[in-house]
Amino acid sequence: MLKDQDRIFTNLYGMHDRSLKGALARGHWDGTAKILQNGRDWIVNQMKASGLRGRGGAGFPTGLKWSFMPKESDGRPSYLVVNADESEPGTCKDREIMRHDPHTLIEGCLIASFAMNAHACYIYIRGEYIREKEALQTAIDEAYAAGLVGKNACKSGWDFDIYLHHGAGAYICGEETALLESLEGKKGMPRMKPPFPAGAGLYGCPTTVNNVESIAVVPTILRRGPEWFAGFGRPNNSGTKLFAISGHVNNPCVVEEAMSITFEELIEKHCGGIRGGWDNLKAVIPGGSSVPCIRGEFMREAIMDFDYLREQRSGLGTAAVIVMDKSTDMIKAIWRLSKFYKHESCGQCTPCREGTGWMMRVMDRLVRGEAEVEEIDMLLDVTKQVEGHTICALGDAAAWPIQGLIRNFRDEIEDRIKAKRTGRVSAVAAE
Repeated sequence: MLKDQDRIFTNLYGMHDRSLKGALARGHWDGTAKILQNGRDWIVNQMKASGLRGRGGAGFPTGLKWSFMPKESDGRPSYLVVNADESEPGTCKDREIMRHDPHTLIEGCLIASFAMNAHACYIYIRGEYIREKEALQTAIDEAYAAGLVGKNACKSGWDFDIYLHHGAGAYICGEETALLESLEGKKGMPRMKPPFPAGAGLYGCPTTVNNVESIAVVPTILRRGPEWFAGFGRPNNSGTKLFAISGHVNNPCVVEEAMSITFEELIEKHCGGIRGGWDNLKAVIPGGSSVPCIRGEFMREAIMDFDYLREQRSGLGTAAVIVMDKSTDMIKAIWRLSKFYKHESCGQCTPCREGTGWMMRVMDRLVRGEAEVEEIDMLLDVTKQVEGHTICALGDAAAWPIQGLIRNFRDEIEDRIKAKRTGRVSAVAAE
């Protein structure tokens, strides 16, 4: 269990002052100029040593990502772009940072931008986050007024500007290259890679896109040392992590915990257990709606980190833990997700544009039991034709929940089809 003195986000619940004064009292902006004096290479190497992996879902090593940025400028400016487009269903961790602890993010932006030779940083915040945008902009204004950012930021000799850009509420703009397109004022459609953003990103310049949480933990890691951060969790899964637990638990919450905590400990310590007890647990989506579900009986002992959940054919993703008890109609739950992905597909790639709608319509019939048993395999086959055949990962995100459903709850789908055939209405989904 994470001790209070090891928490990076000390105001996650907004119990304290979120202004600059409160942030300074809690130890933020402490010796920032001194951190910058250690130089760019030192910062990048410290981040590599900490073992921090990206908190936006993919889990790519953050220090390594930063090191891809060009060491010397070829005349083009470099940019840091912060992905605050938290649109993954079930995920609500970054909004707590921006709402209650915004200075962790702003200080992190300064340090990360300096490490990548970027004089400007853009934070792209999702369209629905109105109050979060206000809180973050207020914090940015405070930082400018105090000389912490702007010309000669923190008296370090480094000029640094930070801009907040409001999206218009599209899930696809959470994908890093679609986010860059949207930021440039174009339609939010993913770009082909390569070139990767580190070579040609925003306005064709070297760019790194990082998640809010990945950037917000940076100052604390550098102050306390990478060994401290690497001391939490299993090897290759280090650090503390914000978990957003929703669904059928007694008290849903967002909580900072050590990586590699067991699912059971996470739920018992912070959520007051599963609604109706552990025997009532049916399934869990451990990392936001785009990772496959796992059956309840396999989840109790599960270790909440990237590698363990990948071995279970799911993923940690954004650590948005969606808990479902036995009252859940699993087929209907996954149908709702397929409806979401169909709605949010940008339509650029044919497999995703056509496939998401097709999969949703088959799911629609499966919910009602109006299908043939053979169609289950056909649906699985189509998910395989969508997965991995698109420019961005939205095709995968639409395919995986359905694959998880068929892998784990095939019997329920078959039962519903058979029940519909024999006219037993009771087994058919609740309207």
